[in-house]
Amino acid sequence: MSEFAFPFTLGCFHDLEVRSRADQGLYLGGETQDAQVLLPNADVPEHAAAVGDTLRVFLYSDSEDRPIATTRTPKAVAGEFALLRVVDRNAQGAFLDWGLRKDLFAPWREQAGPLEIGDERVFAVVRDERDGRLKAASVLGPYLDYDVRRIAVGQRVDLLVYDHNELGALVVVDQRHTGLVYANEAFRELKVGDRLEGFVKFVRDDNKLDIRLQRAGRAANDDHEATILAALEAEGGFLALHDKSPPEAIYARLQMSKKAFKRALGGLYKKRVVELVEGGVRKAP
Repeated sequence: MSEFAFPFTLGCFHDLEVRSRADQGLYLGGETQDAQVLLPNADVPEHAAAVGDTLRVFLYSDSEDRPIATTRTPKAVAGEFALLRVVDRNAQGAFLDWGLRKDLFAPWREQAGPLEIGDERVFAVVRDERDGRLKAASVLGPYLDYDVRRIAVGQRVDLLVYDHNELGALVVVDQRHTGLVYANEAFRELKVGDRLEGFVKFVRDDNKLDIRLQRAGRAANDDHEATILAALEAEGGFLALHDKSPPEAIYARLQMSKKAFKRALGGLYKKRVVELVEGGVRKAP
């Protein structure tokens, strides 16, 4: 069965009706055989699924390139980016663990460099324009969206670190765009595959984004004050951090720079919300 004869798009989730039950599993989809897809017994949910029930399934292809359904959730769907591990390779490409029974194929022509078994890279999961099959690419440029006209400075965004350059960490922004977190603004090591929250600092003329990991100005200080108060609450009212604490200790506990910590702590002290005591800070009675 070819992708073009099959009425449902591979690489995404669908809500499909159970049409019939067979020895190998459930057939889902349309009224005709060509419009149906097998959900193998291994992926049939524990609760009984009767004919007429609707199941949410992910569609991909089996080892014979036939459409197949699963109730498992892959690490990324078509159009998304994810950190994936190489589990095998051959003359045509590499095979990646993406959380499903069949590994995802990564053809050599789509890779930024050689891939060895055990390597972990950020890949784009995409459909091949020629035959509709799913594949993975570590050359991300062709699959990123460079239309950033609707992106606003200060906007909260989700980030996935995919590489580094001499300036800092390169990130996929909201599973669509590309951005940069400058090393001198990160306050910690950012590793490939890290997922974190950020805020748009600047929309550049080259349609890329400069990203900061914390909000700017008064909003950032408000966030830091709230973080300190939450930590005090969690620690029973005393936090063993102060203005002489090592930056690494402050970041490990609060995920903020020492400079931000001192500024927020000073604000809380002026409001008489906290007391500065030997060895740390205590919530004011």
